[in-house]
Amino acid sequence: MTRSDDTLARLAAVIESRRGGDPDKSYVARLFAKGPDAILKKIGEEATETVMACKDGVPEKIVYEVADLWFHSMLALAAHGLTPEHVLAELRRREGLSGLEEFALRKAQSRDEEDRQP
Repeated sequence: MTRSDDTLARLAAVIESRRGGDPDKSYVARLFAKGPDAILKKIGEEATETVMACKDGVPEKIVYEVADLWFHSMLALAAHGLTPEHVLAELRRREGLSGLEEFALRKAQSRDEEDRQP
């Protein structure tokens, strides 16, 4: 496990520990108490802010907004019983594949799934 993996694992543990906490004392608990739509709304907001920061081209703003996006994405993962390790495993699986190969593979898998549906 690399240092970045450790950081993500520690953050995931903090998120999990605060998930059922007091919404008046924890931002994480507050978002979970509001339900999945609140988390999804925050992801949308952070994605938009990330796009705007990238358009501005200020490195510090880009890093700040991507950190917010990653954090809120981790809340969505936790809401679905997933961890950063699931995402890291998928990235490792894709390592060495070109983006075009990965896209073609997903498209073929999607067609196969459609063919199997009644």
